[in-house]
Amino acid sequence: MKRAVVLVSGGMDSAVVLALAREQGFITYALSVAYGQRHTSELDAAARNAASLGAVEHKIVAVDLRGIGGSALTADIAVPEHEAGALPDAGIPVTYVPARNTIMLALALGWAEVLGAVDIFCGVNAVDYSGYPDCRPEFIAAFQSLANLATKAGVEGAGLRVHAPLIGMGKDRIVAEGLRLGVDFSQTVSCYQADAQGRACGRCDACLLRAQGFARAGVPDPTRYRH
Repeated sequence: MKRAVVLVSGGMDSAVVLALAREQGFITYALSVAYGQRHTSELDAAARNAASLGAVEHKIVAVDLRGIGGSALTADIAVPEHEAGALPDAGIPVTYVPARNTIMLALALGWAEVLGAVDIFCGVNAVDYSGYPDCRPEFIAAFQSLANLATKAGVEGAGLRVHAPLIGMGKDRIVAEGLRLGVDFSQTVSCYQADAQGRACGRCDACLLRAQGFARAGVPDPTRYRH
């Protein structure tokens, strides 16, 4: 019975990863992080996804990244908005949260070691939008090396593995995989500035990329929008 810790944000990518881990025969433990993000509706969505996709436990750990700020998601900085159909600008955007994925993977690593699990799953993606440096293959490979150097489990030869199965997929393929696996995308929240009911703005980078994925997949968009 293989155990795995899966980082679950409440968005569409992490829901698909949770379903993939289950398909691969893992007993899944879902981990979400309340890091001081703009809204908590994504954490509500994470709880729904963890329950519906068979996680045996869902844990939420709090880390105050708002204390250091530096991002439109953790400080009083406006989230960039665009017209429908527009693509995000190149480069690292202001929605990048310093050290977020490093911290989240470190928490997942700690829990995995406690559980006796050697597998960690995350939903990072570098195809449609590679502006975040902590969503790239080089980062995942480096963190796996760190995990095997910095933990009792790694030093004693357990062979810790970090899986990022969506890292090379476009959003349309992620949509297709989710539908194949029975993910209910209407229960996910991707928007950077969703309201308390989880309704999306339809204008931030995350909303545009999500809408583009459903359009390219030829699938109706189940996202609930405010407008």
